[in-house]
Amino acid sequence: MTPLLVVLLLVTQDTSAIDRGVRIGIVYRPGVRPGMVMLPRKGLDSVRAIVARDLDYSDRFEIITLPGGDSIRLATSAPASGGATPRKGAGRTQSSSGSRARGGGAQAIGSLNYPLYQALGADFALDITVAGDTAVATLHDVGAAGVRRAIRAVLPPATDRDFRQAAHRLADQIVQAAVGAPGIGATRVLFVSDGKVWQIDQDGADRKLVSSTNRQAMSPAWAADARQFAYMEFQAGKGWLYLQDMVTGKRNPVSTTGTALDFTPAFAPDGATMAFSRATEEGTDLYTINIKNNCCLRRLTVGRFSDNLSPTFSPDGQRIAFVSTRPGLPQIYVMAADGTDQQLFAPFDYGVTGSSNAPEWSPDGQSVAFHRDVAGTLQVFVLDVRTRTVRQLTSVGRNEDPTWAPDSRHLAFVSDRSGYRQLWIIDLDTGRIRPLLQVSGARLPAWSPRLTEAPSTTP
Repeated sequence: MTPLLVVLLLVTQDTSAIDRGVRIGIVYRPGVRPGMVMLPRKGLDSVRAIVARDLDYSDRFEIITLPGGDSIRLATSAPASGGATPRKGAGRTQSSSGSRARGGGAQAIGSLNYPLYQALGADFALDITVAGDTAVATLHDVGAAGVRRAIRAVLPPATDRDFRQAAHRLADQIVQAAVGAPGIGATRVLFVSDGKVWQIDQDGADRKLVSSTNRQAMSPAWAADARQFAYMEFQAGKGWLYLQDMVTGKRNPVSTTGTALDFTPAFAPDGATMAFSRATEEGTDLYTINIKNNCCLRRLTVGRFSDNLSPTFSPDGQRIAFVSTRPGLPQIYVMAADGTDQQLFAPFDYGVTGSSNAPEWSPDGQSVAFHRDVAGTLQVFVLDVRTRTVRQLTSVGRNEDPTWAPDSRHLAFVSDRSGYRQLWIIDLDTGRIRPLLQVSGARLPAWSPRLTEAPSTTP
């Protein structure tokens, strides 16, 4: 193996204001964040805490905190508590809507002092109540002086392993009802620590070990349905690729891998194809394999004195962005999914721009995130796919391995800005950066698609 290849593998394998005229309803626009206030209630503290945090971390609202004490009259009539009939299936939700409180759960809420909340700067007021095992989230449109939507969710017991994800899905439906786009509450991030794969909820809670082996694991990647993930495992100097079920923990080897150093797996959107990097004495190149039928290994690149690695599919499955050393230093290239039409993707200046690695295509297809060496340290960049222009997102500390949330506006990444390497999240619209995991040594994050159902994990 060439010295250049050794260095590359160490560095790049995974480093894989609202208009106040006539209001038909609030439409979210970037840079304009409607005010959201959560009404105080006794009980349901854990659900309310999870939902409130998800709404805050969505970065789509200005969260308004009510003044303390009893000086504010919250409602003109007290809400009723009964009437909701639990549905089958924990965590399932049902919504009803109307411009005024009428029918179903909306009628039981009573009317709010809407002028008061307008004076506080709120566009939405959220009330969460409970009837039996059913939570009812009533979203009031303050400007329209009525109920935007009432959402019912059957929640498992608080001790159930699916409880948190059910609450996250409720929060996502609230975001959808308010701004017309789903939230990212019901998502998780895989990452590597101490050679094992872990998962954590996007709010930084519920960290769990998901690796089902004691061997060193790297390169975690989610399948499109989030029911399984792929990773690379070191065995006897080789790199094997495995698929592991998120529910059962059962793992299966990917056929034809393990004869060389195979790493950085990436699922195609169709769920049947996987791309990966293979390093041999002759160099590193990209391959695809049909994981559904365990067949059809196909070589996409032929290095000829250069290395090609770290593939990532476009959301339509038509193109693959990847890293290539053909310019001399690693840079971001793109090709058709069959390996044709290989060309430079992210522009750079010869002799000025440092190496670029770890590309990941955004779920909306409009951007590719990656990290690049800037004056001897790594920073996160985003490539605009249409214009092929790049912009730098980070500048403090060393920042690498970006991974997209399903909303294509949040990125998780690794940074040592606090003095040690940990996981952080940045919102590209507001620039807000928050820590995800304040534990040293986390690497190689991979953000899940939205979890429509909460998969249990039994490693």
